[in-house]
Amino acid sequence: MRDAFIEELVTLAEAHDNIALVVGDLGYSVVERFADRFPDRFINAGVAEQNMTGLAAGMASEGYHVFTYSIANFPTFRCAEQIRNDVDHHRLAVTVVAVGGGVAYGALGYSHHAVQDYALMRSMPNMTIAAPGDPLETRACLRWLVANPGPSYLRLGKAGEPRFHDEIPDVAPGRWVPVREGDAGRVMLSTGAALGAAVAGFGSWLAESVAGTQAAARISPIALSAEVCDMVASQATLNRLGGLAA
Repeated sequence: MRDAFIEELVTLAEAHDNIALVVGDLGYSVVERFADRFPDRFINAGVAEQNMTGLAAGMASEGYHVFTYSIANFPTFRCAEQIRNDVDHHRLAVTVVAVGGGVAYGALGYSHHAVQDYALMRSMPNMTIAAPGDPLETRACLRWLVANPGPSYLRLGKAGEPRFHDEIPDVAPGRWVPVREGDAGRVMLSTGAALGAAVAGFGSWLAESVAGTQAAARISPIALSAEVCDMVASQATLNRLGGLAA
């Protein structure tokens, strides 16, 4: 997904001269494609995510659409106050990009787990959340976010995710994207890189949306167990231990 992200961002930046990218001293071998093409719109803020977000907000207040980019929970939890006060409350065009959502960086320890980020970003009243399930959905989400600038969160997987679509789908907030046809009596809904299974945090999200209706009794969430939040292992192992994989 991260390769699709940077390729699409470069393409969009060629058409929109207000797109900028600010990174937290990472993304090497990925972000160079943007940095080399648009050196005047690329900033490495260093290992200082709060400063990265404040800088992005300032640039956005002057007309830029800024994408901040870092691993997992660093561009979210590490700078939650700046996202709330500087970006969300002012409704600025800043897209927070987290690569490695879930436990994609599980081997690096729980400091790199991003399993509570949905809960945090959902609490921001003006925040749009985009969690693509494959590289083509990543491109689709980017196009929508650029066409509709505002506070937003783009939650990506890591790399090597399979493609589930034959072409770039049409996406919009609140609209389900069909992936596979099946039994009309049973529907599997998912979000993010865990396409094909429920991802941690999403079950509660869906349950809240249908609370008080007959549909609530028919929902059986599949979510990552909280037991893995303190564990260090590969993504596959953590997903298996957490109940998302056999």
